[in-house]
Amino acid sequence: MFLRYSTVVCLFFMGMVCGCDSLRLAPGEVQKQNAYLHKQTARMASEAAIGEGVSDELAALSSLSALQSEAFVFDYGWPNELPAAETVKDILSESSYDLARAASDVSSTRADVWDIADGAIDLGIAVAGLLGGVWGVRIASILRTAKLNSNALHEVVLGNELFKKSNDDMAGAFKSAHAMQSKPTRKIVAEMKS
Repeated sequence: MFLRYSTVVCLFFMGMVCGCDSLRLAPGEVQKQNAYLHKQTARMASEAAIGEGVSDELAALSSLSALQSEAFVFDYGWPNELPAAETVKDILSESSYDLARAASDVSSTRADVWDIADGAIDLGIAVAGLLGGVWGVRIASILRTAKLNSNALHEVVLGNELFKKSNDDMAGAFKSAHAMQSKPTRKIVAEMKS
């Protein structure tokens, strides 16, 4: 029993150490529909560009765009319900614009890395509580400290960004003062800014 719980805890810590680069929330139905609509729009634009005899450069750009857009559908997955996108009239309808705006809204309000990390740490504390005993208490204590440190670091990064925006004349000096940071530290800070 302890081995099973210790395996879960080890996997959790490995995920925390390795980072969240590979962690991505699954796209919703609106985002999947928008990706499909984008693929259809790019395909039709490519066909129209070639059919209307535009410059070779514009035809090649639109053709490449159509090819690139296929990756979005494969990455996001096929929607359960396909939006109307069989004709140019379908594509240019107000519902297509509404769908694109809705997908942008959903994408911009998705949970950020900080929310995911807080949730993961809370989950780790809950798992440690299930473990119980000395190890469970120790793990929970370590995770609580990690959460406090994470929140403090987040506040420092936000404060630094606010300082740089409020003091444009000091931004250069601020950046040069941080030039000695190690590469892993710079990577962490860059991820926190996004």
